[in-house]
Amino acid sequence: MTRERSNQNSAFTLVELLTVIAIIGILAALLLAAIAQAKGKALRIQCANNVRELGIGLQAFESDSSVYPLRTNPNYSKGSYPEHMKLWVTTLQFTELSMPGNPNRNSFSNWFGQGVWKCPAAKPSNWPTNRLFISYGYNAFGVSLSEPLGLGGHVSGGPDGMAPPVSETEVVNPSEMIAIGDGFWGNDNLIGDNSLNLTRFKDPTNYISGYTFDAQNSTKRSYARHQGKANVVFCDGHVESPTLKFLFADTSDEALSRWNRDHLPHREKLAP
Repeated sequence: MTRERSNQNSAFTLVELLTVIAIIGILAALLLAAIAQAKGKALRIQCANNVRELGIGLQAFESDSSVYPLRTNPNYSKGSYPEHMKLWVTTLQFTELSMPGNPNRNSFSNWFGQGVWKCPAAKPSNWPTNRLFISYGYNAFGVSLSEPLGLGGHVSGGPDGMAPPVSETEVVNPSEMIAIGDGFWGNDNLIGDNSLNLTRFKDPTNYISGYTFDAQNSTKRSYARHQGKANVVFCDGHVESPTLKFLFADTSDEALSRWNRDHLPHREKLAP
């Protein structure tokens, strides 16, 4: 009887031990999940601060020049639109963000991808080491590539890039006009990252040889960066974190009009 009771006690002790271990495992998993969530939120806040700083630079340029930066100005060295530099990023960096030195002597790769230009949550482990990863994009096109409705200029391509620039008076509703945000591009099915543009269609620039729409799992990476959201600053300077589905899949007037300077949805210009 004593041996049988001892065996029962041992069995109960083992069950209790396993129960305690299971509870500790569950609590540890919950704690790790909470830590990961808190870390993700902290990174999103830091990214939002970067985007806010870029928005301040954009507003300063618009206030000084009464126009928005050209997406591209290939003839900058020849005196074409001298207030704009070769790219919208260099325009903001060297005119409003206090980058020292001669812009023609400061390599893009030397300063881009750091400071306010680097999203702390954008860390693609499988990205080519010899390629600069681009964190933030400009709403240069709106919903249309062929007839740009964004901020980057009036013509999609040409000898003077997207010139002439967009006047401040052309932005009908600055508080509802997307300006700069996480460098995402895509549609309702696929979303890419690593872009100097924030666009509601496939990015028109091929940044690496053989680049495909879902290069190196960019859709998965885009959703993971800020838990399915993107940080976006509007023309009036306020920052929001809309979901990627709202940005790229929603075809309501509210969602589409935010891309275009005339604050109209232009649903007819959406890519099929």
